[in-house]
Amino acid sequence: MNRGKFLFLSLSLLLSSLTEVAAQTNGEGSQFLLNSLFVIAALVFFAIVIQVSDNLMAIEAKRIGADKEGNHFGLMPRFYELVGSKLPAYLKNERVIISKKGFDIPLEGKAESENLKVSVHRFAVNPANFKGISPIPKVVVEMGDSVKAGDPIFYDKSQPDFIFSSPVSGEIVEIKRGEKRAINEIVILADKTQQFKTFEKPNIATVSREELVKSLASSGLMTLFLQRPFNILPHLDIVPRDIFISTFDTAPLAPDLDYALKGQEIAFQAGCETLSKLTSGKVYLGLDGNGDSDAASIFTGVTGVEKYYFRGKHPIGNVGVQIHHIKPISPEDKVWTINVQDVAIIGKFMLEGIVDQSRTIAITGAELKNTGYAKVPFGASISDLLSSEEVTADHRIISGDVLSGTEVSKEGFVGFYDDQVTVVAEGKNYELFGWLLPLDMRPSVSKTFPGTLLGGVASAANTNNRGEKRAFVVTGEYDRLLPMDILPQQLFKAIVVNDVEKMENLGIHELVEEDVALCEFGCTSKQPLQSILRSGLDVIKAEG
Repeated sequence: MNRGKFLFLSLSLLLSSLTEVAAQTNGEGSQFLLNSLFVIAALVFFAIVIQVSDNLMAIEAKRIGADKEGNHFGLMPRFYELVGSKLPAYLKNERVIISKKGFDIPLEGKAESENLKVSVHRFAVNPANFKGISPIPKVVVEMGDSVKAGDPIFYDKSQPDFIFSSPVSGEIVEIKRGEKRAINEIVILADKTQQFKTFEKPNIATVSREELVKSLASSGLMTLFLQRPFNILPHLDIVPRDIFISTFDTAPLAPDLDYALKGQEIAFQAGCETLSKLTSGKVYLGLDGNGDSDAASIFTGVTGVEKYYFRGKHPIGNVGVQIHHIKPISPEDKVWTINVQDVAIIGKFMLEGIVDQSRTIAITGAELKNTGYAKVPFGASISDLLSSEEVTADHRIISGDVLSGTEVSKEGFVGFYDDQVTVVAEGKNYELFGWLLPLDMRPSVSKTFPGTLLGGVASAANTNNRGEKRAFVVTGEYDRLLPMDILPQQLFKAIVVNDVEKMENLGIHELVEEDVALCEFGCTSKQPLQSILRSGLDVIKAEG
């Protein structure tokens, strides 16, 4: 309950009590109580006026961008403003945004800070990884063809200049098709020694935006960007308002991005300079402010970007949450996002003229004997990555994190935008009255389980839902988990009933699946919130 509601309810209760006493009292006591009633009524009135004015000032400050440095604007000071800040020294003069909402899920199986010895031979490009392209792209290779890293594999029929390139050099060994001849996967057997297609290196200082977009599109690197609203591939003829990058990930067992980008300072700086050429606005960098000391210099030392620090629990590391607090998206806006490792890939292209789409992937999960990192191009074979592990039908493999990742088979491949592979136990065991006897350690937003009482002790995850789909009732629990100024439960109900106008008014344009994944995890009603949100986004996109 916020401060205004608490004050209003308290004064209203006191007013009601005094009214009842006055009705039963005679003489001078009655007059005193009546005078008290007038005083309290005046206090209630002024409390409402102050609270409304305070809220209106905060809303207006956000609208005009006056609160962009995390400052509070209103008539009444916040408690932390009265007692002083407890921020670490390195944040004293920085733009800091603090969130009290969210929840960190402590899981066993975090990646050790070491590179695993893996040998990956097969890679795949999957058109289903890309939202916003024509249903069946135009494939320009055939089985048996030899390709270099950076050679075109297929292109989008709606944007023929938008190329999807090969992650490695090798031989096309399989083109898997699905229903209606849809392309499921194009599988490449990699060469032992990689060969790269060479491109003309654009001059970062002098290249025009049009030339830069053409160069990135022809090399396949425009696929690294996603356009919001809708989280789709960008349109080449649209200039984004701004570009946003999150340099840290708060999802369960997420990779350490400082470790992943170690030694790539020059490429990362070149990538940021390139991004600034692509937008009419600014490039925003979201930095991790949760530590007691400063983040890695690869991020803090970069120039030509606007930096914001974020303190809080998951999903504060999501770029969508950061966009909301820095510069929210309106239905008319178009902004781009890009993964932090992909910035260095673009930087390397600008410096060397080659398409090296290698990423550092975190291999995680309590079911694995060895966790750590592997640097491989996108679309790596899961079976090759986990060749030293005993993964059986009793395990589930996830490309991505446990909240928003995608289930894949051992014969599958890592998703294009994923930098993590997670292995968890398959939840096949039924627990009789498991909700009534919370005896074991398990990840939960509920405070009734031992792990929460012991300060968030890490536990092993499995896929048990521990409950079935139930009535979609308003509980307010999403508000505690989503650090954004929207009404998530009302939004989901609007999507379910297909109320387009209400969806837009409730802020659907600001959300993508990963932003509501934590709400789905903590949902008492067991609603598939991510798929509900995507259905709503598809409706809004179709409406134009």
